[in-house]
Amino acid sequence: MTEVVVTGTLEQALVHAARLLERDPALAVGQLDEILQAAPGHPGALQLLATARSLQGDLPGALDVLAPLARAQPNWAAIHFDLGLALARSGRGQEAIAALRRAVMLKPDLPQAWRVLGDCLMAAGEQEAGDAAYARHVRHSTRDPQLMAAAVALVENRIPEAEQQLRAHLKQVPTDVAAIRMFAEVAARLGRNEDALQLLERCLELAPGFREARRNYALVLHRSNLPEQALAEIERLLSADPGDASCRNLKAAVLCRVGDYEAAIRIYAELVESYPDTPKLWVSYGHALKTAGHLERAVAAYRRSLELEPSFGEVWWSLANLKTFRFGADELAAMCAQLARADLAEGDRLHLEFAVGKALEDAGEYEPSFRHYAQGNAIRRAQLHYSADDTSARVRYIREHYTRDFFAARAGGGSTAPDPIFVVGLPRAGSTLIEQILSSHSQVEGTMELPEIISITRLLRQQGDTDEAMPYHAALAALDADALRALGERYLAHTRIQRKTPAPLFIDKMPNNFMHIGLIQLMLPNAKIIDARRHPLACGFSAFKQHFARGQHFSYDLTDVGRYYRDYVALMAHFDAVLPGCVHRVAYERMVEDTEGEVRRLLDYCGLPFEDACLRFFKNPRPVRTPSSEQVRQPIYREGLDHWRHYMAWLEPLASALGPVLESYPEAPEGE
Repeated sequence: MTEVVVTGTLEQALVHAARLLERDPALAVGQLDEILQAAPGHPGALQLLATARSLQGDLPGALDVLAPLARAQPNWAAIHFDLGLALARSGRGQEAIAALRRAVMLKPDLPQAWRVLGDCLMAAGEQEAGDAAYARHVRHSTRDPQLMAAAVALVENRIPEAEQQLRAHLKQVPTDVAAIRMFAEVAARLGRNEDALQLLERCLELAPGFREARRNYALVLHRSNLPEQALAEIERLLSADPGDASCRNLKAAVLCRVGDYEAAIRIYAELVESYPDTPKLWVSYGHALKTAGHLERAVAAYRRSLELEPSFGEVWWSLANLKTFRFGADELAAMCAQLARADLAEGDRLHLEFAVGKALEDAGEYEPSFRHYAQGNAIRRAQLHYSADDTSARVRYIREHYTRDFFAARAGGGSTAPDPIFVVGLPRAGSTLIEQILSSHSQVEGTMELPEIISITRLLRQQGDTDEAMPYHAALAALDADALRALGERYLAHTRIQRKTPAPLFIDKMPNNFMHIGLIQLMLPNAKIIDARRHPLACGFSAFKQHFARGQHFSYDLTDVGRYYRDYVALMAHFDAVLPGCVHRVAYERMVEDTEGEVRRLLDYCGLPFEDACLRFFKNPRPVRTPSSEQVRQPIYREGLDHWRHYMAWLEPLASALGPVLESYPEAPEGE
């Protein structure tokens, strides 16, 4: 050991050791050992010793000092921060969160403690809490009064006030990167992702090393359906800090988005070791495992989450949503006990109502099952701003404007690529079964419900005149052949990351794309479009009892469901008339009754030779990212066709809203 002579007072010796830290941590350790021999247990010396060991890369040695010191000094914020930082760097994320929360409770104006806490929370899947911690970091790291006021407004979710303060500040100081980053956060919270991306790009142009801004940029890219760019930014962050758990968590989420589930699962497996007591992280892990077909491991992950948080409604619903899973009597009792709690959060209650409805349905108790489904739907419907009248108006507009003459005038435009096969229709109509059958063919790759068509409609809406009744459709109608071709090429470029095999064709199974058949036909005229259709009462009730992770706002009221189905039938009948032969329809019941015949007709429409593997679709190991994931891993069974009849006594609002569509199924009523 290096010999160091302690001279002068203890305070002078500590100051000398502190100066040694940055230039020679090993020498500092020697100095501090001498100090601690003279003054055993001195808190200041122990803190410096832990810092010196950290600088040497000796995190276990630093923790050996910090853990007992934090217990001995429960009210010393700086020590709890140092402990949290060392724990985070050691991969002990859950313990780090506890230490950092202690630090900021004791001393709220520790900006770096808030930042590291935000990193740890984001790594643990606690995104809302992580965002709040980052906002507190900004609040406490600035002394500018206007920026402080904006940060406080952001922390308290007073978004218009934060926006006003930031606009005023940036007029005075347009290159303040902290303010630009905060303004991007405001834009993101308002759903203006394009604005957020532009602001963050400006921020990184001014300050390329601004790590927090780059992390925000990667997150907004992910939310904007730009996974390839998001992964590039994440890799840039990880190259500087490979152990950054929050970046690794975001990387796992993006990998799931692009279908690389096994890589995502490996990351989640490492993260749950570091954050073993974080329910949300176990849920994300479970979702990835389920989609990749690891059912038993998924159930185990979900159950671990429930051990940690028994009221976590999303997890109960995730188990119910496996479809082939069955709850035991003790699990049903546990769910009902949670529902009986007066203090249960609304989100948990919503999910539990659906889960209990499914458990009772499986037990054959249909009346109480429907009651719970109805209660869950009522909670969700009250949260939404869905208008069936708006949907009907949009369908009328499309039918009036997308005529034979409209398409004839634009013939020859768009990309000639035949790659995409679009499977459209209503959710729960059998689209996942069609996807699984087609993706079992050697020339077809299954992907997921791709959001790219929705991204293109959003782009067109921004380009359109806001005074127009339907700016997206008006903007599309104004495009020439080259612009339509560019849109088609954009679609192919943005979906390429989803394609993992050399198969020439791929499937986009976003059901709601039936609203955008006009766009698809104009920009990709050689694409195939398959309409998955199922009996309206079976399909409608199946959607009603399904809580969707996102979208499908029509599905939480039986009358809304009936009207939506009716509008869908009318719109598809319109495209059958103006684009004859463009769409191939598959009735679910026919597929069940005559599987081989329907599969042969389906392959003929796609221009594909018959392959036996399409009849053995249930042996296809590909990831399936829909609620039907477990069902399509089994052979077709007829017993499910009429299951909805158990609920017929409560489906009158659905039947009434369907009107003549109910009697004419599977065809459209006369006059449509």
